[in-house]
Amino acid sequence: MKIKKKCLAILGSTGSIGTQTLDIISKFSELFCVHVLSANSNHLLLFEQAKKIRPKHIIINTDEGYMFLKKNLNRTVTRVWKGEDTLCELISEKVVDLVVTAVVGSSGLKPTISAILAKKDIALANKETLVVGGKIIMDLSKKNNTQIIPIDSEHSAIYQCLLGEEKVDIKKLILTASGGPFLKLPQRKFVNITIQQALNHPNWTMGSKITVDSATLMNKGLEIIEARWLFDINFEKIDVIIHPESIIHSMVEFNDGSIKAQLGNPKMSIPILYALSHPKRNKYDDDILNLHEVGSLNFLKPDFKRFPHLKLAYEIGKVGGSAPCVLNAANEIAVEAFLEKKIKFTDMIKILKKSLENFTFVKNPDLNDLIDIDEETRRVTKKIIKTL
Repeated sequence: MKIKKKCLAILGSTGSIGTQTLDIISKFSELFCVHVLSANSNHLLLFEQAKKIRPKHIIINTDEGYMFLKKNLNRTVTRVWKGEDTLCELISEKVVDLVVTAVVGSSGLKPTISAILAKKDIALANKETLVVGGKIIMDLSKKNNTQIIPIDSEHSAIYQCLLGEEKVDIKKLILTASGGPFLKLPQRKFVNITIQQALNHPNWTMGSKITVDSATLMNKGLEIIEARWLFDINFEKIDVIIHPESIIHSMVEFNDGSIKAQLGNPKMSIPILYALSHPKRNKYDDDILNLHEVGSLNFLKPDFKRFPHLKLAYEIGKVGGSAPCVLNAANEIAVEAFLEKKIKFTDMIKILKKSLENFTFVKNPDLNDLIDIDEETRRVTKKIIKTL
């Protein structure tokens, strides 16, 4: 019997998660097809992807990329488009079964909302979408009866651990964190951390922004906020534990004292395949975990003095409203400035705190509020950076 392929739209196809998603699809070409690929600016890689995958549509955000792709691609096979509005229209087309949001930052918010309104299921690798607009997204998902299946390894682990369980039985969610490259570095040396050091993650291969976030543990802070909305759990029931080996991806503790964990090698292929295949599991012989080789697993409490980003994210998550939107936008600009050698590693936390002090709190922001707050935060944060 011929199996109907699941049709995908992949947002952010040229990034780390996007390229790994396409690798998975190439190994399971009998199960998946691609209707839409989108990228922000990397038109050369998008060009190569389009030639190989042959999607119906590709979208790029730059004029240069658009002109190049229009000139060099066979438009009878793949049509070339530009801009977010067109992206929102194309991912809403009837043929699309699943939208993979693998873009970086808050740019995933509007396309995700468009997909949900079109009653598409979401494979979510863009945590900032829920950090910025968690209540809006989850309310819309519930109203439109769509599923949001997380790709982040930590949230994928919790998602799997909660299958078949009752929410009332959950005592707490336990997000694991590797501790990044500076887990044992004396704190007095943080001021001299280089870009190369920050990008040298001990376990994971990721994009630059998320790798820097992992070095500060802001990535874990954002994941706490994401988990609060994704699993409808209060912050008091979300813990973080340092687990340097990154073998246990996260855990759930239940009221009877039982703890369920999901284990795997520190690679994204398994959570990606799980999100694409859900609710089925497809046989996959790559990246098999060998516990004999791992030998031992270690756990530590997070040090908030060493990693103030994590403490700040906890606090801002509890404040809610517009505060996480400000935190996220300020963080994106601060990380960008660090990667451009405009500021020191230790300046990032100072910038976040100053940015948060500059905004009036909005308790129940709507989408337009969030868009305006995001834009204004970026402008203000850039000004703050110039004063350092």
